[in-house]
Amino acid sequence: MELIKPDVNIDFVGKRKWAFVFSALLLLLTVASLFLRGGLNQGIDFAGGILVQVRFNAPTDAAAIKKALTPLGMQDSLVQNFGREGNEFLIRAEKAGLKLDGLGDRMRETLKASYPQGFEVRRVEMVGPKVGKDLRRQALMAIFYAILLIVVYISGRFEAKWGLSAIMAAVLVGATFLVQTIFAAAGAEDAGMVPLIITALVVTVGACWLFRLRYALGAIVALIHDVAITVGVFTLMDKEFTLAIVAALLTIIGYSLNDTIVVFDRIRENLRRSGRQPLGTVINDSVNQTLSRTILTSGTTLVVVAALWILGGGVIEDFAFALLVGIGIGTYSSIFVASPVLLLLPESKPAGLKVGRRSRPAPEPAPQAPAAKAPSVQQKSASRKRKKGGKRR
Repeated sequence: MELIKPDVNIDFVGKRKWAFVFSALLLLLTVASLFLRGGLNQGIDFAGGILVQVRFNAPTDAAAIKKALTPLGMQDSLVQNFGREGNEFLIRAEKAGLKLDGLGDRMRETLKASYPQGFEVRRVEMVGPKVGKDLRRQALMAIFYAILLIVVYISGRFEAKWGLSAIMAAVLVGATFLVQTIFAAAGAEDAGMVPLIITALVVTVGACWLFRLRYALGAIVALIHDVAITVGVFTLMDKEFTLAIVAALLTIIGYSLNDTIVVFDRIRENLRRSGRQPLGTVINDSVNQTLSRTILTSGTTLVVVAALWILGGGVIEDFAFALLVGIGIGTYSSIFVASPVLLLLPESKPAGLKVGRRSRPAPEPAPQAPAAKAPSVQQKSASRKRKKGGKRR
């Protein structure tokens, strides 16, 4: 089944500058939202504290719920609407001196006085600050090592440069441990996690550029692009960042990489057949040839994820929403970001591609003197007579 005709020729490479500008604006918006909101809205998994999910039988609002929780000292809790019904709320408290033992029962008794119509406490979760700190560190390192191993694999798989990939990995690990050691010595190991990840990504991109690992550079730029924009959307919408969202980001990384590898495979095949065709033309042809497959795969996946987002309920709503945004951005990046990045490096073709040597033109033969004509019969007889006359004398 093909939605796109085989002879389609859309100039994706020609529109790459507009795509780069669009992606840069999205990334700037992500950075601005993180700066203005003071970082991510971390869920209880990372921030620690108490999370209670309550469904009320009568309509209410966040202010009324906070007022009802005043006897427990939870009037400063964060209360957010949860789900699509409008009468279900998440109550999150991060107060240090709050007693956790029997908190669920005490909340039920306190809320009964203000809500005689009835309510249902559906979930009570408690995470200590130490556990939240460890979970946050492990989640960031999971994303970092996933991207690192992907870059090493892409470099060896597409460019047959396993040695350079190993050197790049060693440099990256060394830089990572150096930054980690500096922050640990300063007593700010947890605060240094974000600078640690940023340093690792900068070193990765720089190493790919230095070693001319074009396919790896395209893949890493696309992955950073997809994860950053997905996080930015969550920040703009003030959604909680939990372990489920980390799982969604890892899923997005895998899905986006799979789509990018399909396009890279076609580029590599066409480069071997193209002869002296420009790289931009080969990339355009390859993206057009895989366009039907990309639309079908991403379209069917988005239908399933949209169904989970709409019908799955509040528990997996944010997870499905992250996948919805990430798969859409990943499909865009595999066409407009990952492949055009191959054109950014100076050489015309990716390193590792064996280009046949041009055959030298054969030297022209040296001009030869015209062959002497064979003597005629008359000339032969005259020569014989001259010889005989010379002997008689």
